[in-house]
Amino acid sequence: MNLPEKFSDRLKTILGDTYGEFEKALQTESPVSIRLNPAKPFKPAFALNDPVPWSSWGYYLENRPVFTLDPAFHAGAYYVQEASSMIIEHIIKNHTPAGRPLRVLDLCAAPGGKTTLLASLLSENDLLVANEVIKSRVSILKENLLKWGFPNVITVNQDPETFADLEGFFDIVLVDAPCSGEGMFRKTPDAVNEWSEENVLICSARQKRILSAAAMLVAPDGLLVYSTCTYNAPENQENAHWLTRTLDFEPVEIEVPEAWGIVKGNPGLQFFPHRVKGEGFYVAAFRNKSRDERYVKGKPNIPRLPRRQAELLARWIRPEAYGSFEYFLKNDGVIIAIKQSLLNETGSVLRALQKRSSGLELGHFKGNDFIPSHALALSGLVSEEVQRIDLPERDALLYLKKEAFELPEHRNGWALATYENLALGWVKIIVERTNNYLPTEWRIRMKLEE
Repeated sequence: MNLPEKFSDRLKTILGDTYGEFEKALQTESPVSIRLNPAKPFKPAFALNDPVPWSSWGYYLENRPVFTLDPAFHAGAYYVQEASSMIIEHIIKNHTPAGRPLRVLDLCAAPGGKTTLLASLLSENDLLVANEVIKSRVSILKENLLKWGFPNVITVNQDPETFADLEGFFDIVLVDAPCSGEGMFRKTPDAVNEWSEENVLICSARQKRILSAAAMLVAPDGLLVYSTCTYNAPENQENAHWLTRTLDFEPVEIEVPEAWGIVKGNPGLQFFPHRVKGEGFYVAAFRNKSRDERYVKGKPNIPRLPRRQAELLARWIRPEAYGSFEYFLKNDGVIIAIKQSLLNETGSVLRALQKRSSGLELGHFKGNDFIPSHALALSGLVSEEVQRIDLPERDALLYLKKEAFELPEHRNGWALATYENLALGWVKIIVERTNNYLPTEWRIRMKLEE
């Protein structure tokens, strides 16, 4: 890998005598790491012997399996995530107030790695908003969030500056900012050719704009977490100092064991690939010292699901979960579920933002017949009374390819297709015919080995 000369000069200044080790590390293979979904336990086909030190659910793998051909991956049992970025878990766990419901925003969320990590840290009474400004990236964000199965999430497609009506609303705001990508040179070699000093400055200016919009959304005493996958000061420490100079925020001291190999900055943490088993990454956290809280409160302005349909819906939802949600009917006939304890919080977001989802989609009625959604299948809320068909690995993969597979003993009607008790999606069995309701855009296109 031929590094840009000006980039090398910058890193030599930062690393001094260890620059040679850094350059050598960039010539090695990137580590493979995954993060388990604590809500979907399973028995992986690969060994989990090498934990990521700063994550409860992160593991390094000895080699890279073909994740596409693992049904558990499609069921949301784990996420393939770069290890360095899992440090967000350590920060949130150690610097978030306990004992009260949280409102959390991931402002630059796609493809969803850090968003699903946040979801695993939240409780059933917390609200998560995931925003992605680039429209073409919203679909993969939604897909990954649906697979993860956290019900209290709203997916948004808006510019950060359009969040003004939610000023002071969020207890935690994560800004994983678009950057020059220096930390991904090993993993994405094309990023080397796109690097320039001019682009670094362009990214730094864009990040300031995003940070300025994000800061206004943080509640009093709330936490703002800022991260990039770069090494340079203009995108990292200089932006951090700019934030504390121009807005009423103070840096949070993030304590990490020396054995982890992470470099403590001023402020924040810096990951280098010759010191940690991971890619280049920078993260800093800040506490909001202002008292502004000006968001518009209100419950969702969506009609409730008629009582008769709510009674029919009840058989599809686990009894212990059914009563904890309120059910609403969108204009297109789709039923959404919103946690009762989060009606005001959800209503505030729905009133403030236009281009967003409205809650957990459950399905729709066609006459008295309920047509369940894929989101319901993956949510973990499906009643045990609903028929399940547990498929062996090959049949699970055929299901995920939307091809014919062998049905075990069954009865006619709707059934939840599962693999090792992990939900994959719906099928409807009509006599000798089986209709596969996996979304077509989610199907596996890779050829299966004979």
